[in-house]
Amino acid sequence: MTKYFALLPAAGVGARMAANGPKQYLSVGGKPMLRHAVDAFRASPLVAHTYVVVSPEDGVIDSVLPADLDGVTVLRCGGATRMDSVLNGLRALDGQLADGDMVMVHDAARPGLTPALIARLIEGVGDDPAGGLLALPVVDTMKRSAPGAEGVSVSAATVPRNGLWSAQTPQMFSYALLLRALGSAPDANAITDDASAVEMLGYAPRLIEGHPRNLKVTLPADIRIAEMYLAEKED
Repeated sequence: MTKYFALLPAAGVGARMAANGPKQYLSVGGKPMLRHAVDAFRASPLVAHTYVVVSPEDGVIDSVLPADLDGVTVLRCGGATRMDSVLNGLRALDGQLADGDMVMVHDAARPGLTPALIARLIEGVGDDPAGGLLALPVVDTMKRSAPGAEGVSVSAATVPRNGLWSAQTPQMFSYALLLRALGSAPDANAITDDASAVEMLGYAPRLIEGHPRNLKVTLPADIRIAEMYLAEKED
C-alpha cells in the first residue's frame, strides 16, 4: 500500500525578507511559518510522517519543532541550495521509504497549506507515475521586460497567458523518481522546483489547482497577506 510522506527543506536564509534570521522562523499569525506548514501535514490523516531538513548549524529548530513532537523528524543535512537540501533529505531516508512511496516536497515559507489542499493533491495525482503539484492558472496579463533608459525596465512584449500556471507546493512524486530526477539534475541552481527536475527526465507532472492562501512568503508585505488567509475559515 502506498504511503505518503512530507519533506520540507528549511535550510534557507531568507535574504529577500530583510530579517534578522531565516524567514521560515518569522512569526505569522502568532506562530513560526515553518510550524504552520508542519502542522498542516500533522493534521492530515493521509500523511504517514513529516521530515524537515535544516542546516547542521541550525540553533532554532529545536524550539520550533521539539524532539517529542509526534509525526515529525528533523534531518540536519541541509545543503547550499534548495535542491541540495531535498536531495540530502531523500538520501538520508534511504531504506526507510519504499521506491513507490510518495514524497510531498513543500516550501517552509508557505504557511497557508491545509489538510484539504493536501487531500486535493493526493486525489488529483492518483496513481499517475509522473506525479504532480499544486498550481494556479495565471490570470494576470503577462509582460516580458527589457532594459530601458536610465536602468529602468520597460514592457517589450505581452506574453499569452493561455496555458500558464504559477507553481505552488507541495509537489508530489514517488521516492524513486524524485531521487533519480534530483540526482541527475545538471545544475542545482537551475532547479527552482522539484517538478522541473522531473520534467528533465521526460515526465509531465499533473497540475492540480491549488488556492491563493497557499502563497509563498517572500517579501515583508507577504506576511500580512498570509495572516489574512490564516484568519479565515478553511475552504
